[in-house]
Amino acid sequence: MTFGELVKNMREERQLALREFCRLASLDPSNWSKVERGLLPPPKSRQQINDIAAVLMLPAESEDYHTLFDLAAISHVPRELVQNNVADNLVVFFRAARGTPAPARTMAEAKRIFKQDKKKRNK
Repeated sequence: MTFGELVKNMREERQLALREFCRLASLDPSNWSKVERGLLPPPKSRQQINDIAAVLMLPAESEDYHTLFDLAAISHVPRELVQNNVADNLVVFFRAARGTPAPARTMAEAKRIFKQDKKKRNK
């Protein structure tokens, strides 16, 4: 899932029309539509992503909140690094670096945690 897809899904779950969402988050609707469709990258500004999370009513320590930031960060990683499931490992790396949900001291440990988390999500 991409950043834009996640935000669009959450926005629609909350029954927020695109223009209303953009008004509340101080975003341009035509450009934001392109973000949701994956034609433009997500914002790089932490404040802008915080504003989006606030409009979506995401608690700061929620899984969705962290996923929002992770997907935004991943979308700014060069494509060649995202191939071959590297993006999945980057999510673990970003969370390990932040210390959430479980800190990892090495990439090997981060990969192990990722595999465990992935198994839990697939159940």
